[in-house]
Amino acid sequence: MLYKNVCIDALGYHLPENVVTSDDLERRLAPVYEKLKLPFGRLELMSGIRERRFFEKGVFPSAVASIAGRRALERGSIDRGRIGCLICASVCRDFLEPATASIVHHNLNLPNRSHVFDISNACLGVLNGMVHVANMIELGQIEAGLIVSGENGGPLVDSTIESLLSRSDLTRSDVKRAFASLTIASAAVAVLLVRRDLSRSGHRLLGGVSYAETQFNDLCRGNQDSGVNAEWSPLMSTDSETMLVEGCKLARKTWNVTREELGWSNETVDRVFCHQVGQVHRKALYEALGLDLQKDFSTLEFLGNTGSASLPVTLAIGEGQGVLKPEDKVALLGIGSGLNCLMLGLEW
Repeated sequence: MLYKNVCIDALGYHLPENVVTSDDLERRLAPVYEKLKLPFGRLELMSGIRERRFFEKGVFPSAVASIAGRRALERGSIDRGRIGCLICASVCRDFLEPATASIVHHNLNLPNRSHVFDISNACLGVLNGMVHVANMIELGQIEAGLIVSGENGGPLVDSTIESLLSRSDLTRSDVKRAFASLTIASAAVAVLLVRRDLSRSGHRLLGGVSYAETQFNDLCRGNQDSGVNAEWSPLMSTDSETMLVEGCKLARKTWNVTREELGWSNETVDRVFCHQVGQVHRKALYEALGLDLQKDFSTLEFLGNTGSASLPVTLAIGEGQGVLKPEDKVALLGIGSGLNCLMLGLEW
């Protein structure tokens, strides 16, 4: 897929004030660590995540997604009355029904004739949403669209810890499969896409490639929808080692086709933003793709893995810190459980 008429007009994000360190989580897990003789400090050592943030209990994904969306609209170059599509793309949703996007749409006072719906695809949701909106802009169906995500990782982390503490038959293997859940965190983000001739930014979305290898759909599975209902106890089981190996293989295939589609080489890429999982995954990904790790911008150390918000929040923070220069070729490397991979190219 290639685009000629789509720009990232503005980005917005919202981070929780509640900071929780990896040491904090390990102190809660002290009985497990002592029983299984696990070394303290392993969570930060293995993941590279020093701290992460959580929204307060009872905060709905739509509420924080609306804050991020409002910030993107305020920074953008187009009146909200011209927004033709709103997509909520987070794993976390307020309810199974209605679509969380409907609540965000109301909160932001967007046009009644907007397309309003959710997209859920693990950590790829926002990038998938960007493709849908970009297609609609390119086809002339809409002038602009907004993609939002509000990821609330607190309930998953809490229920993971409670589950580990409650089990009398717990083994090191069980802890290993729960490890990825302890890297999860919270954040909200919004991406405003606008037809090129209406955008002041000039940050072009050039296109990209999607690739799936769904025979690996069982490597990471959550047991239920993760909203804010106190009766829900979301849990996730992850085969992290196999996910790493097969994910890097899939990423390499996707990147090779993406470079061909965009007419790029590794050398012509100026900046890279990838899904923030952990330091081991980050290093392995760049080695598999043959990309210079110095071109990466990382937030995992202080944000952890914020699901579908992870990559776009990192992009927004990078923009805010001035790491992107005019005409930079920027690669967005998305991968999510399933396994699914989506990579996009920007010209900043």
